[in-house]
Order: sequence, then structure tokens, then C-alpha cells
Amino acid sequence: MIIYNKLVRDRIPEIIQESGEECLVEVLTEHDYLKELQKRRGRVKGVFSSF
Repeated sequence: MIIYNKLVRDRIPEIIQESGEECLVEVLTEHDYLKELQKRRGRVKGVFSSF
């Protein structure tokens, strides 16, 4: 199984399951969600600062 560790929203897990694939979803606490958003923001900032 490929592990992506991505923040997902909307109906993405449902769409994956409807296509016959499996996915494992973890619902984060507000604290953990904010930590993951900060990590993502740092990665995105790093990409744009390299231009």
C-alpha cells in the first residue's frame, strides 16, 4: 500500500472507495490538524522561495 500522508477534504475518501480502491483515513484533532497545516505551509513556502 502506498502511504501519502496528505490532508484531504470534501469527499475524496468517498470517491476513492466508490472507485473500488481502499483508503485509510485518520481524523485529526484540531491541535494536530493545525500542526499539519503549519508543516504544509512551510513546504509550500520553500517551493516558492526557490524561484
